[in-house]
Amino acid sequence: MGKKFMGKSVAETIRDLSKKIIDKNKAVVIGQCLSAVGWVQNTVPPQKKGIIELPMTDVAGAGFAVGISLTGIRPIFILRFQSFLWLNASPLVNHAAKAKEMFGYGAPVFIRAIASEGPSSGPLHTNCYHSPFAHMPGMLICAPMTPKEYISIWNKYLKSDLPVLVSEHRRSYKEKREFRDTTQKKSKISVFLISASRFEEDKLKKILRKNNIYIDVFHIVWLKPFEMKKKYIESLKKTKRGLVIDSTYEICSISEHISLKLMLKVNAAKVFNFGMRDKSPGCSPALLNGTPDANMIAKKIKSILKNK
Repeated sequence: MGKKFMGKSVAETIRDLSKKIIDKNKAVVIGQCLSAVGWVQNTVPPQKKGIIELPMTDVAGAGFAVGISLTGIRPIFILRFQSFLWLNASPLVNHAAKAKEMFGYGAPVFIRAIASEGPSSGPLHTNCYHSPFAHMPGMLICAPMTPKEYISIWNKYLKSDLPVLVSEHRRSYKEKREFRDTTQKKSKISVFLISASRFEEDKLKKILRKNNIYIDVFHIVWLKPFEMKKKYIESLKKTKRGLVIDSTYEICSISEHISLKLMLKVNAAKVFNFGMRDKSPGCSPALLNGTPDANMIAKKIKSILKNK
């Protein structure tokens, strides 16, 4: 709702931002299979300059990226599957995130961790895993889904010397629209959307309107730090109910953390979180486990409102 179309897609925006800084000799792109599969869905500039192709080790890239960040060159480290964060975690959290606080120098790695889901992904190369990395001090975390949002987080990264974990989602790459927060006087619940759950907004509202249920909707880009905005508080004071939805696991998650912060800020409100079930996804339709879709979210909202 209330979206404005821009000229460039998210993929084109990422590609152009990367090319601009590479051509100025201030950055490199580093990762596996960068040129072999369509330049990572058209998000990497198709050129030799500033492009470092890694061998298929799966675990060595983060160490190289952190090392590059200490030389004055900004590395754009690409993980084509966000599940590879587990394999590359140590250099990112044990050095890049701690360097500024412990040693006084920054390690500004721009980590592009790409989430995917669906029957072609399976139990390993799938889903979002940004929540565990929020536990580490010194790591900024965001989940931009639109062109302007990506430009915004990019500009913040360039002004910082901290590592930034950018939780991307394949569903966003063709997006040219911009989301905006919406509120209504007769809304019954405040809904906070993160990552790919944001693409369910329009369908969700249509489903709920059939039951005369109206909602306030807020789009969250920065996960850490999370900004407690005045409009969130005002909405919750009105609705007394909230739901934070993310594309990652529901338990021990950023959505659970944000739900608690919102609830503590507005004592009269009950705020819940919603995400993936606590099980590994499979390839068959019966085993899929990803971002809750509009029907699942609508069912959750009806349950919350029913149990007031």
